Amino acid sequence: MATCSDSDTNTEYDQSHESDFTKPDHAKATGLDMELYVKQRDSEHWPKSGQHILAQFTDEDVVVYQAFKQSIASYAVENQQFGGPDYSLSRMSWIKTNFLWMMYRSGWSTKSNQQHILAIKIKRKAFDDVLANAYTAQYQKSMGIETKDIEVRLQWDPDHKPDYTNENRRAIQLGLKGETLQKFGTTDIVSITDITKFVREQKKILDKGGQSQLIIPRERVYPVADPNVRARIGLDEVS
Repeated sequence: MATCSDSDTNTEYDQSHESDFTKPDHAKATGLDMELYVKQRDSEHWPKSGQHILAQFTDEDVVVYQAFKQSIASYAVENQQFGGPDYSLSRMSWIKTNFLWMMYRSGWSTKSNQQHILAIKIKRKAFDDVLANAYTAQYQKSMGIETKDIEVRLQWDPDHKPDYTNENRRAIQLGLKGETLQKFGTTDIVSITDITKFVREQKKILDKGGQSQLIIPRERVYPVADPNVRARIGLDEVS
């Protein structure tokens, strides 16, 4: 199984030093591949500007993130799907592929009703279908589609550093509703993991030692081969 980390090398960093930070108990419990933030930030794998999808993915699945209050998160982890009395299918639900964007949005799991961070692995084909049916505001206008008829809304927002400052690069968030949201919350799911303990552990490391010791999920540019989809959602080429 190929992962987004296959063939990644960077001899500038001491791998033995990195292992001190990438294998704490809470990191291993997430089931995600981890890497030092500074290693990813300074590598050729992260574009410095433009509109790109950064994500952790394999040939079979893609990781997306959401933040919820405890009751919704607990139900999702226990049942490995979304539902329960506090979860609503009648409103748009937003997913992010970029871990640090999720940290910005949730305040590292401190904001109201966002205290639990879920890492949701969904089928890669399902994610590709979401992208193929996504509407930016510009594309919606060009097609003359009414908002009520859109099940996938795509927004490009400034990506963020761990301290909440903006990057020049832009990141996606995807709003889902209707049948797309129903499928996302049930049949599209591979696994759901509550990674809140890892998030809070890393926030303590960030506050104490700065960005040099911070580890986050390993992310690379997600490839979208279809030129029509790339144009539809406004993806930039990786230089």
